[in-house]
Amino acid sequence: MTASIENTVFARLDKESRLTHGILKEEVSPGRFAFRGELALKFEASLGDEKRPPTLSAWQVMATAREGEDHFEFFLCYLLSFEYLVPLMEVIGDLLKPGGKYFVYVNNQYLLAKYRIPMGEITWYSFGIDESTAYNELLELLYIDKNDVKKLNTGGKQDYVVNKALEFHEDYEIISYEEGVKRMGPVRNPNENRPV
Repeated sequence: MTASIENTVFARLDKESRLTHGILKEEVSPGRFAFRGELALKFEASLGDEKRPPTLSAWQVMATAREGEDHFEFFLCYLLSFEYLVPLMEVIGDLLKPGGKYFVYVNNQYLLAKYRIPMGEITWYSFGIDESTAYNELLELLYIDKNDVKKLNTGGKQDYVVNKALEFHEDYEIISYEEGVKRMGPVRNPNENRPV
């Protein structure tokens, strides 16, 4: 029997139409359900049956959860601004657990800075990012050679990466969310300097 989204923590997010632009939404190994895409954080008010796009999203999301468990074991995303950690926590904070592996790459965090950000009982690993993707940055962080995953399909790649990520631990500087906001620079235009 394969894991179904209804039996995972993704179920509420799916019902709320928050899982958007999904390139992966399936069981990737026995009992482990995965999503890769975007997570809508805020919506405009809808008029009638009209569907409007989200006004704020977490991008480049990769997340996994075990069937029957009520928390994400792994969550990765890219945020345009560090301040968006608060709306992210408002949407998924109750689905995170102490000891889970949660990674956020932030557009306006100094590129060489690496932090641990406690929020309630859980901790985010927070990194700056420039022109790469959160996925590629995570591969580098976990010392995964692209050749190790090249022949795997999308689900197999995510399963492999998550297994490595669950073993990850680094004693980066611990700072509060408030301190993080003070240290962040301006949001850079992610499309700047890209060829048209």
